[in-house]
Amino acid sequence: MIMQNKRLIGILLTVGLLLLIPLAAMQFTGEVNWSLTDFIVAGALLLGTGLLCELVMRKVKKTGYRVAFIIAILGALLLIWIELAVGIFGSPVAGN
Repeated sequence: MIMQNKRLIGILLTVGLLLLIPLAAMQFTGEVNWSLTDFIVAGALLLGTGLLCELVMRKVKKTGYRVAFIIAILGALLLIWIELAVGIFGSPVAGN
């Protein structure tokens, strides 16, 4: 139980630290202009990805399947992030 809590704390700290990068960049340059909504969406995406990866690590026993599932999860995160940033698919939620 203690190990599971350490993993969850690690995921939460990682998400928080990753969100500090654009926050710090906003202080030094006008090129990064995130709103509160951007931080909420990014945090939800990162936290959801971390928790899904944790679920796969706990439930899937075979290493090959673990790797495949985690690659799929990270690929989905990457596609969603890119779509929200620049709109490669031209959806209504595109960033441009």
